[in-house]
Amino acid sequence: MIGIITYGAGNIFSLTAALDRLGIAYGMINSEHDLEHYDRYIIPGVGHAGAAMTKLEQTGLVPHIKALNKPTLGICVGMQLLTAHSEEGDANLLNIIPVKTLKFTADATFKVPHTGWNQVFKDRHNPLFQNIPNGSYFYFVHSYYIEYNDAYTSASTDYSLKFSASIWLDNFYGVQFHPEKSGQHGETLLINFSKL
Repeated sequence: MIGIITYGAGNIFSLTAALDRLGIAYGMINSEHDLEHYDRYIIPGVGHAGAAMTKLEQTGLVPHIKALNKPTLGICVGMQLLTAHSEEGDANLLNIIPVKTLKFTADATFKVPHTGWNQVFKDRHNPLFQNIPNGSYFYFVHSYYIEYNDAYTSASTDYSLKFSASIWLDNFYGVQFHPEKSGQHGETLLINFSKL
């Protein structure tokens, strides 16, 4: 069963609605004692990465999240929290995956935030993307992106530059897009995660 880590910075409703629709069992994690009841975890998140990290630190869950050895998925800001540092708020994050979260530069062609559907291309095998065609579209809403790094990027997209749409290290996975808002391919990804 999936445990959703709640810390006041996630859009829980759209995620739980998608899991309900797919028949995937889940519960909420509010303290370290809740972690033992689940076999995989989701870190959701919307908004400001620095503020989200502050809220996460206030829960006391940070050392326990860093010690997790079961499949863990960060979504949007939840994925950014897995990185070392964000330019948003000049914030140090969980530093589970040693890459940085950087700010898009807006211009006449590329508006910020990056909002809407964009193609995602697989850079290496990742079980999250099983049965999802390469180049499928997913839904993005973000002003900051995770730098591309061959060692940790499992899927990428392009919006003024190439960046990580998905990262992966050991049992930690992240997606910058919102699978719960990405139609059939997003649902397939959530199902894949539930079976890892």
